[in-house]
Amino acid sequence: MSVNDIAERRRIRRKLTFWRIFSFLFIAAAIVLLWMLANGGSLSDPTDRDHIARVTISGTIQDNGELIERLDKIARKDTVKALIVSISSPGGTTYGGEQLYKAIRKVSAKKPVVSDVRTLAASAGYMVAIAGDQIVAGDTSITGSIGVIFQYPQIQSLLDKIGVSLEEIKSTPLKAEPSPFHNASEEAKSVMRATVMDTYDWFVDLVAERRGLSKTEALKVADGRVFTGRQAVKEKLVDKIGGMDEIRAFLTTRKIDSNLPIVDWAPPKAGSSYLLGGLAHQILQWTGFTWLDGANTLGKLGEDKMLLDGLVSVWQFER
Repeated sequence: MSVNDIAERRRIRRKLTFWRIFSFLFIAAAIVLLWMLANGGSLSDPTDRDHIARVTISGTIQDNGELIERLDKIARKDTVKALIVSISSPGGTTYGGEQLYKAIRKVSAKKPVVSDVRTLAASAGYMVAIAGDQIVAGDTSITGSIGVIFQYPQIQSLLDKIGVSLEEIKSTPLKAEPSPFHNASEEAKSVMRATVMDTYDWFVDLVAERRGLSKTEALKVADGRVFTGRQAVKEKLVDKIGGMDEIRAFLTTRKIDSNLPIVDWAPPKAGSSYLLGGLAHQILQWTGFTWLDGANTLGKLGEDKMLLDGLVSVWQFER
């Protein structure tokens, strides 16, 4: 190979290296620009400036330590001036609803909270909604379904058909009752009903306290039925029909600047830092593809319902 050929190769290699570095810097600059456009021209964490926090609670409600921790951080963060809790849930476990209710009440002790009832906030979803200082719903939003249920399968007839039996030895008659392998005794049914009714009474008392109703008034609307937003306003289960304008108007009465930005406090993305997760979310918002963020919500809802255990407060619906 001649000296000229070697020199030409080196020249081409240097040129390729230059364009690779240039391309990398260009892409990096484009990403930074998109981030700045989505965050008002700043690379800083949007939660470090005064803002209104928004938390979305969707799908089936269960014990969610990460969400409880997030709400606790919101309560302690001085730059958070108010909280919007956006709810789209048919309910879930009573314990999960109870924990979220208590966490939101802790936020409310320090700053105003508005419950934004979207498509659906029923059962434990409504339990979460009444934690807010104000409940705003759409005309056709579904809410209510105040009640508690304990369900268990009964497969004894199927086992009889295929010739399978189950024998058991237990310490007391009520151990592991009710069982899917035999009909529950009246004593077992009575015990489970007492458990359900104890939780139901707690739920009804909570509704009466938070919504300014007498126990009698609360019991009238706590028969398990659902209400549209319009019906819920008449029954005093919801404060106002509306959306963001009504939420802003209420917060103004609590001396919250109406021009403050609303910042979504989303859960951290698996396998990514807050910056990268937030950047991905902001780019999706900027490009109009926010639906990709929640594309698996309905699938997760069906999956989560199969995993509920214990007492539940959930609106059953057909899909």
